[in-house]
Amino acid sequence: MPDQFEVVVAGGGIAGLTAGLFSARLGRTTLVLAGGVPGGLLLNIERIEGFPGFPAGVPGYELCPMAQEQAAEAGADIRMTEVEGVESAGDGWRLATDDGDAEARTLILATGASLTGVGVPGEERLKGRGVSHCATCDGPLFQDRVIGVVGGGDSALQEALTLAGFAAEVVILQREEELTAQASYRTRVLDHPKIRIRYRTVVEEILGEETVTGARTRDLATGEGGELELGGVFVYVGLQPNTGAVEDRLALDGEGRIPTDAWMRTELSGLFAAGVLRSGSLCQAASSAGDGATAAKAADRFLSGASWPEGAAVSRS
Repeated sequence: MPDQFEVVVAGGGIAGLTAGLFSARLGRTTLVLAGGVPGGLLLNIERIEGFPGFPAGVPGYELCPMAQEQAAEAGADIRMTEVEGVESAGDGWRLATDDGDAEARTLILATGASLTGVGVPGEERLKGRGVSHCATCDGPLFQDRVIGVVGGGDSALQEALTLAGFAAEVVILQREEELTAQASYRTRVLDHPKIRIRYRTVVEEILGEETVTGARTRDLATGEGGELELGGVFVYVGLQPNTGAVEDRLALDGEGRIPTDAWMRTELSGLFAAGVLRSGSLCQAASSAGDGATAAKAADRFLSGASWPEGAAVSRS
């Protein structure tokens, strides 16, 4: 017989761990299916800024284990296993995992997102041989070399700043006419002596046989192509929500995210979504933690049979 809980949280990032913490503190039997390593994408971030309580920032590889420990101490059962499938079971949900099945009256989806690639020749072939998504992991391998960073959002600029501590030079390749990251990152990048930016530039191919040697680029303003000599290419062009377990059950928005109301409720009874996979997410660690806390409170409210505020409804944005 499958293990049974009042709340199952699918996902071990900051949204999932916070949901597990608050659900356990509310007295609900809670299982967190945290995947292979709790923390998600945040584990790769050298310094998370804007998270309350850490004015100097906090490494993701410190914040996430702290959240995991806190949730476990509150009583959440945290298992390092992946969700392989989700199906309705009576008045609740059944989750298939590589460690057996689990059932719950309520399910909080917090499976996060995966980094997307640029989809050009050479990218997949050279992944792990100069193509990377993790500056903290791989930056030291490119000491005193020229490194390319593809993208202009928060993640790209965060990682460019980390890479600048190792590289001789960091070249940001941004297809837009300006950087799209928050102002604090833009200011630091624009002022950094080892970082330069090529706007309106796209990567058409990543070059190299055994390892990355450069990139073939094109200037969108002039149409002119060229080659840029690089020792490595770090890609941060967007996120793909990890909704595969429920994409055939829920109507997703135009970005592939799950619509919810302010209580993190989806269109399916007893199913909640939190963090970067839900519509309207700010894709920030602090907002994801808030989503997790809200979803846990909503699941508790659902289980207790309490009424919902008038006007509460799933957003279709």
